[in-house]
Amino acid sequence: MLSRAHIDRVVAAALEEDAPWGDLTSQALIPENVVARADLVARERGVFSGGDVFAAAFRLTDPAIEVELVVEDGEWFEPGSVLAVVTGAARGVLTAERVGLNFVQRMSGIATLTGAYVAEVAHTGARIADTRKTTPGLRAFERKAVRDGGGRNHRHSLSDAVMAKDNHLAVLAHKGVSPTAALQAAKDLLPHTTHIEVEVDRLDQIEPVLAAGVGTIMLDNFTLEQLREGVAQVAGRATVEASGGVSLDTVRAIAETGVDVISVGALTHSARALDLGLDVRIDAP
Repeated sequence: MLSRAHIDRVVAAALEEDAPWGDLTSQALIPENVVARADLVARERGVFSGGDVFAAAFRLTDPAIEVELVVEDGEWFEPGSVLAVVTGAARGVLTAERVGLNFVQRMSGIATLTGAYVAEVAHTGARIADTRKTTPGLRAFERKAVRDGGGRNHRHSLSDAVMAKDNHLAVLAHKGVSPTAALQAAKDLLPHTTHIEVEVDRLDQIEPVLAAGVGTIMLDNFTLEQLREGVAQVAGRATVEASGGVSLDTVRAIAETGVDVISVGALTHSARALDLGLDVRIDAP
């Protein structure tokens, strides 16, 4: 999902945004022949994510710059750990620094937050999944970070699967069409490989949805007792997903109701950037 071509396209756009006519400061102050070595250092504990993206910022700025990744994506690290080493012309290193850091700090922040959620439900069979609440243009990056943190990805886009949410059902109700009939008609039109998920917000909606033979039922903003009732009612006839009101404080109890998947928008829309720094040393060639 995160190819080199995709990485290069997004990172090149970020570099163009940050230095549209070059890095005026580095060009004015730093001689061309100065070589820099820079260590990517952790200021706090976390999960590393975005190594290839970080490296691309320097490679696209100056192909002669070398980036050695000391830590692999998905690996936990402690404060003070050196995560990568960058060596090359100081001008290029300084030009790419902020863009490289922005990506790796963002992705590592998401991976770290995801890792915390995954740890909370490790004693259950529930999977932690992301949502489409991602930064426009950065979805593939952020979803890679979720996987690095031990989470799973939900549908990548509107084109991947059918997911009927409350607004879809409201339109059907307004037109007097039952969810069962609409979903069965959709199944007749779609390829047999297409997954269908339906969001419900009441227990009495479960049976009409199950009657259509859907693959996943999302129980949205259910109480813990309602989640337990919903899991019992579905009784293995579909995958049960819980969503809404999920936080680090609540996710353990939600998982213990027996749901299969817990989708968490906060993984991507509320993760803070991890505190990583680039410590640069300038050496004469």
